[in-house]
Amino acid sequence: MHLEDSGQPLFMDFQRRTVWVEETAPRPRMADPVRAAAVRAFLTAAVALVQAVTDVVLAAGHSWLSAPLLMTTVLTSVVATWAVLDVWVTRQVWNQRNGVVSSPSSAARTLRRERRRARRAARAARSQPGAAGPRHQPRHLGV
Repeated sequence: MHLEDSGQPLFMDFQRRTVWVEETAPRPRMADPVRAAAVRAFLTAAVALVQAVTDVVLAAGHSWLSAPLLMTTVLTSVVATWAVLDVWVTRQVWNQRNGVVSSPSSAARTLRRERRRARRAARAARSQPGAAGPRHQPRHLGV
């Protein structure tokens, strides 16, 4: 079948077809310190995994290098575990300092709205001429 018969143009439209397609991210991007800790943890875990595989190969070949590499593999595994914990702690600290967006519950919002209406009504009653009562009530007295 020829291109003329298929209904397709003879020359492709290169402006419409791109290799890179933008897609929306399913969740927001990680914070920079958290991402840096995650990259460190990933690289450390990758090094530990490479050392473990190398140690297995050296042990299968009965090499004397297997014993020192086993010691460094154990040490690197401990460091990798520490790095993963660092990612978790860094994420928690970031959320506590910067990232937590707390939305009040509907009950709290309703209570605040009622208090605001009561304060506005009290202010309106005080601003009318001839209204008795103190002009200012301190907040620390429970008002």
